[in-house]
Amino acid sequence: MSERASKFSKIGIMGGTFDPIHYGHLVAAEGARHHFSLDKVIFVPAARPPHKTDRTISDPGHRLKMTSLAVASNPHFEVSDLEVERQGLSYTIDTVRTVAGTYGGAKIYFITGADAVLEILTWHRVDELLKLAVFIAATRPGYRLEALAGRLKDIIHSVRGCIATMEVPALAISSTDIRRRVNEGRPIKYLLPEPVEEYIISRRLYRYT
Repeated sequence: MSERASKFSKIGIMGGTFDPIHYGHLVAAEGARHHFSLDKVIFVPAARPPHKTDRTISDPGHRLKMTSLAVASNPHFEVSDLEVERQGLSYTIDTVRTVAGTYGGAKIYFITGADAVLEILTWHRVDELLKLAVFIAATRPGYRLEALAGRLKDIIHSVRGCIATMEVPALAISSTDIRRRVNEGRPIKYLLPEPVEEYIISRRLYRYT
């Protein structure tokens, strides 16, 4: 462990396909950083997410570049290519173990959506995963936190204790809608950072017809 890594006590991981990254992701990460007093948030674009094998995902290089462009102005954010460089499917447990090893002694927080958290018992090596990280369930507007808490009652106590919730208004923005808008020739301005918009346009991403 490096001297630099030892200075951090709380590390956030923001995982996702980021196809493309948008303001919802960034607001969730910054909200979690502030609310949980995280030293930094590491964005980790997934290369081959096991839960999205039913659709074509943009080249990892494009998604990594867009994520880097999006976080460049925030000194508390950084991007990691560890899932892009790793062979095989992108499992959360592998990413969390790598980050935990790099920042030995730091508490790890994994930021994800509320719907994903409710499926956590199906995740790869979940028992080990829950020992390594606290999960922050970011919810969209209209997603009642009371309803989420009620559904979490059906999950074993040891899992519930590893989950925190946080409401994020900007999560109403979705990558699916952005891709659809680009394909249909509709505007995406103000849904994502301008450098990401320019990258999408210059590389002609999400144009399927």
